[in-house]
Amino acid sequence: MTRHVRTAIFPVAGLGTRFLPATKATPKELLPVLDTPLIQYAVDEARDAGIERMVFVSHPSKSAIERYVMEDARLTRELRSRGKEDIAEALSDAALCPIEDDVRFVMQTEPKGLGHAVFCARDEVLPGPVAVILPDDLILGPVGCLSEMVRAYGDGDIGHLVATMEVPEDRVHKYGVLSVTGKDGSIVKADGMVEKPAAKDAPSLQAVVGRYVLDGSIFDALATQKPGAGGEIQLTDAIARGASEIGLGGFQFSGTRFDCGSKAGMLEATLKLAMDDPECLAVLTERGLVADTKAAAA
Repeated sequence: MTRHVRTAIFPVAGLGTRFLPATKATPKELLPVLDTPLIQYAVDEARDAGIERMVFVSHPSKSAIERYVMEDARLTRELRSRGKEDIAEALSDAALCPIEDDVRFVMQTEPKGLGHAVFCARDEVLPGPVAVILPDDLILGPVGCLSEMVRAYGDGDIGHLVATMEVPEDRVHKYGVLSVTGKDGSIVKADGMVEKPAAKDAPSLQAVVGRYVLDGSIFDALATQKPGAGGEIQLTDAIARGASEIGLGGFQFSGTRFDCGSKAGMLEATLKLAMDDPECLAVLTERGLVADTKAAAA
């Protein structure tokens, strides 16, 4: 059985209520971190991981996502006619081409949970394991989180691999949490997982964040999955059902994760990228928001 990951699913149907009123007209996935929308980081991460087909599970009210990710030939021509070659080239490179790239859009018309969103993509995925990327979990590092996971998955024998990080005990109730049985390098072995447990009931501090590489059997599990926490079809519940049969592991990625589904996380990510941009860093320094590194060195 192949362990080559060819498909990535992007669940982008959510309403983004934590960012209202901004998300009343603009999908949260198009909100920029500094100058780049969240969805762009997710698409680039999938490309870098060698993904062949991208499946976006969206909502009819969020057509702007498709307009953004797909190449706009008319806009590119207009920019070039005005002598803005650099901008036109950058936009073209960032966008997905309807001819050269394998892209699918499916609709999740009702908010039934992440598990249901993934299940909506079942008829569009290529054979074999599938990746799931949550764009509002931004993970920055020299190597993309999904690239690391795809490599580890191909070299191993675990059926479901989820990205995990250790969180403080008072925050485990916000995550799916692994029931840890051991460790092998960057992979934490587990025999199950619990969705948003109370701190006293949490089996560990290994929290699942928005990257998954899942055995193709996940769709069979989701087809019969009953609603869980919040009355929704939970992806973590379906993953846990296959843990004993095909194996479950948590991948401890090397990058830094920012919860850009929250205002605080979005600000943190923006400041991190601003610190790496000379022009923005100069503004932060002038405002006294960061130390003057030149003065400190002197």
